[in-house]
Amino acid sequence: MTALRQLLIASRPVSWINTAYPFAAAYLLTTRQIDLAFVVGTVFFLIPYNLAMYGINDVFDYESDLRNPRKGGAHGAVLSPHLHRATLWTAALSCLPFVVALVVLGSPMSWLVLALSLFFVVAYSAPPLRFKERPYLDSLTSSIHFFSPAVYALVLAGATWTWQLVLIVVAFALWGIASHAFGAVQDVTADRAAGIHSIATARGAARTVRFSLACYAASGVLMLGTAWPGPLAAIVAVSYLVTVWPYRSLADADSARATAGWRRFLWWNQLAGFIVTLLLIWWWMLTR
Repeated sequence: MTALRQLLIASRPVSWINTAYPFAAAYLLTTRQIDLAFVVGTVFFLIPYNLAMYGINDVFDYESDLRNPRKGGAHGAVLSPHLHRATLWTAALSCLPFVVALVVLGSPMSWLVLALSLFFVVAYSAPPLRFKERPYLDSLTSSIHFFSPAVYALVLAGATWTWQLVLIVVAFALWGIASHAFGAVQDVTADRAAGIHSIATARGAARTVRFSLACYAASGVLMLGTAWPGPLAAIVAVSYLVTVWPYRSLADADSARATAGWRRFLWWNQLAGFIVTLLLIWWWMLTR
């Protein structure tokens, strides 16, 4: 039971919705129906995908996590070394049947997008690539974790790509980049102690927060160019600016203070998701 509990914590249940929702929403809004691909994809991006993404991260970040007081709960497990191999095997085997099913249900282009999505899940944390230790590439790769399920759903469902749809995907990508950058700020001390490089350890807390603010702002501006009621999503971007703004001058030595903002970010995501859902329902009604 202890092992199962650690695996559950490692999968970050509070964040499951952040990958399953983009897939489900993009697929459903494209096909306007619930079918086998929708169910398989949603379940895959809900649990196995997150166990792989975060489990691999917790295995290879063990030394840093030992020095990080926020680990051990919603922010991730400090996985016991004897569970590292089991975590990697569990992640791989839990993903396998879903990947096989999605390959059968999909097209060659959808196979490519899915393969790239899973490549970045592994490459982010696992050596030798370990993109999470390459400043800026770490934030981009983390963002891919969250917007690639939506892109995959659109390709799987055969969506017609318009410039408004491209704006939405790019805005989502910028949101992901901003969120990763801000999340990295709270770990500056622990990551430096463990010799881990990140956008925050390279650029410092204050400059990383300001980079995050710029990406959130750009995300909101892009949404202004989308089809109605998409521009209203810019209001959601403003709410993230309000959350991150107080940390714009944060000293590296005080970087742990950003954890309070990160906790607000995690729960605000749920409300922001609700608002976005209302906008998507509105768009559905306007276009049916």
